[in-house]
Amino acid sequence: MRRGLSVLVSVVVGVAVVAVPPAAAVPPAAAVPPAAAAEVWGPCADGPARLLCATVQVPVDWSRPHGETVGIAVAKLPATGRRIGPLFVNPGGPGGSGVDMAANAESRFSAAVTARFDIVGFDPRGQGRSHPYVCDADLVDRQIDLMIPADAADFAALLDANRALGRNCEQLTGPLARHVDTASVVRDMDAIRAALGERTISYYGVSYGTMIGQQYAELFPGRLRALVLDSSMDHSLGIRDYQVWETRAQEDSFLQFAAWCRRTADCALHDEDVVALYDRLVDRAAAGELVFLPGTEAELIPTPTDLAGLLFNYSYDPADWFELARHLRQLHEEGVLLPAVRGRGEPVPYGYQPVMCQDFRFDLRSYAELARLERNLWRLAPHAGPSALAWTDLTGCQRWPGPVVNPPHRLRASPQLPPILMTNSRYDVATPYQWAQGLAAQLPSATLLTYDGVGHGNYRLSPCARAAVDAYLLTLTLPPGGTHCPAIYPAEETVRTTVAPARPLTR
Repeated sequence: MRRGLSVLVSVVVGVAVVAVPPAAAVPPAAAVPPAAAAEVWGPCADGPARLLCATVQVPVDWSRPHGETVGIAVAKLPATGRRIGPLFVNPGGPGGSGVDMAANAESRFSAAVTARFDIVGFDPRGQGRSHPYVCDADLVDRQIDLMIPADAADFAALLDANRALGRNCEQLTGPLARHVDTASVVRDMDAIRAALGERTISYYGVSYGTMIGQQYAELFPGRLRALVLDSSMDHSLGIRDYQVWETRAQEDSFLQFAAWCRRTADCALHDEDVVALYDRLVDRAAAGELVFLPGTEAELIPTPTDLAGLLFNYSYDPADWFELARHLRQLHEEGVLLPAVRGRGEPVPYGYQPVMCQDFRFDLRSYAELARLERNLWRLAPHAGPSALAWTDLTGCQRWPGPVVNPPHRLRASPQLPPILMTNSRYDVATPYQWAQGLAAQLPSATLLTYDGVGHGNYRLSPCARAAVDAYLLTLTLPPGGTHCPAIYPAEETVRTTVAPARPLTR
């Protein structure tokens, strides 16, 4: 039997692109990519008929601007009305496809936004169509099996697995493997701006996409017309604060779920004490009494952290809580659960972990330090426990090969920055509200709009936040400081066109 986290690994389908000729770049010290070649756009394989695609060549290593290059896939959905300019977008991850986000912009953004902006999305280096970071699936599985070490021997095995996986990824991915950090992505984005011939851009990023926006603001402040940071990460965090705030967010989100279930007749656990039931499931998981994927090669005996991962997967949108309640009831009554199965035995895209390991300092000295941190986190979150996402960010980066090339730091905010709009849910399991507060303190020109509900990605969740973002993008009008948008909770389950996916543990 397998013991560890069940993580979804997906392959992004490529699109046809037309190359933009490479141009001479300048060193990153000057922080100015080339005023590059003229655009060469062609039709995309997928998406609306007016969607255009291209490839922009950028240095693999921005400290060697005349060295080897990598192609960055870009998509542009032209404005349908009187054009303001380009709106660059990123959906998060690391690993989300900006090309897909641009292709689907008409369903992701209001008609007013798609009328006035060219929506420009790119797949960041190492992701999707931009030279994906790939690793052997069996070594990925081995790492995943060990991401929740139970003792010092498990921890030692995890270190060996991380090193072996990282080296394998470098062999399969090539020189790009050590240059997938966010600062490099930001320089790529400015190279795309230059290739488009634009003096300034507007930007909307959600989740990890806010890291791209933040660092673009730091490196290229004079090139931003508008900046929206929706559900923000905070790149200044060390290990403790990163874990503490993620863990508290998971506990708070779970307690919101339990309260919603008590007052919602359609919740499958409406007549149960949800907190007590979940506590019993945690005890049963600790005793090895629960099973995921029974009767298959990938059978999994879940740990309490696996249960936390289940909570995480269904906390992005309260509309998914109906399904979460059914899963918890099934586990309570039958002791089994049937999540999605992932593929094995071949190279697979694995672009999330290396970005985190190149952007944050997560190394610990020993298993004793990890165990002490875990005990402290359980005291902070006695029901939901440590955040599954934050915990695997930490354990997956232990002894990962290569340096932290984009180390965490407080943002250096330039007076050139325009007014910035930030928005965050009060109960966000992936990017805690406290992260947004900490980031806002680093950006004097930022206004933080609070959504008082649960979930991740406010433009999608809150009509109030959506209206504020639209008004800002279109007119540069900010809401008053301290503005709150009301929480929205589902009273009954609506018919979904697709089943809510088992999300990978990414932002």
